[in-house]
Amino acid sequence: MIMTNNKKLPFAKAICYSGYRDGQSPASDDLPSYEEVKQDLLILKGQWQSLRLYASDAHSKTVLDVISEENMPFDVMLGAYITAELSNPECPWGADYSAEQLQENKQHNQEQITTLITLANSYNSIVSSVSIGNEASVSWTDHLVPTASLVDYAKQLKLSVIQPVTFCENYVPWLDKLKPLVEEIDFISIHTYPVWEYKSIQEGLAYTIENYNAVAQAYPDVQVVITEAGWATNSNGLGIDADKVNEVYQKQYYQQLMDWAEQEQVLVYFFEAFDESWKGSCDPLEPEKHWGLYRTDRSPKLVVNQNAQR
Repeated sequence: MIMTNNKKLPFAKAICYSGYRDGQSPASDDLPSYEEVKQDLLILKGQWQSLRLYASDAHSKTVLDVISEENMPFDVMLGAYITAELSNPECPWGADYSAEQLQENKQHNQEQITTLITLANSYNSIVSSVSIGNEASVSWTDHLVPTASLVDYAKQLKLSVIQPVTFCENYVPWLDKLKPLVEEIDFISIHTYPVWEYKSIQEGLAYTIENYNAVAQAYPDVQVVITEAGWATNSNGLGIDADKVNEVYQKQYYQQLMDWAEQEQVLVYFFEAFDESWKGSCDPLEPEKHWGLYRTDRSPKLVVNQNAQR
């Protein structure tokens, strides 16, 4: 799925990938090893062709190395993980930062963009597109970045890489505050989570299509890609009603979404390949931990078993 700027990304079976296992996290020194990443990609091989990675860091470099050295049939949407350049009083869990911290964050963000450029150029046969960040403009984010900064990062990437440039964000900001950014990127990437917005499984696909159409109709000349959509399988009731999530519902949503995506030729990165035990609170039923199509021990959930039989 490799292409140069101003070309539409083709349809592919695509999935978000974060390889952190129990006891590992982006903030720890214990990162997924080459062999662990290789094991993951062998699991995903043959089912998906495109992976989305969130940050330009050591874990992503390991993924790129495994794909390159093991001749794995994947391409990659590679992101920069940018952090707060503004405090955000609207963030429910708090996002008030000192001026010193915000300045350090801005320096970190520039380093992420610089590393993204280096990796995209070094692995240009694997990296098919690049993203300047993830959920950094939506109203509830704890890593708020002003649109002007996003525009600047997009311009830097457009001057420095051959891959198409995007920004991965909830569908809502694309309808208002991100309009200046649309002029600087090659395609729009949206996130849509019906169950986070209190929708039932019966409403899930229709709500996803509604979100997609709202953005696509606002920008009829720009490709819209869904870079996150999924259905959790467990919840402690905080944020997501426990009776709205289970493996049966995840399978139903996945199959409906993938059938629609293939019919309409919409590129969708399903969220997420593996459960992420490092996310959220210490509660094992925290919903943030349970979006994977596979569990943290790499055993398949119902959706994967069902998909293999189709």
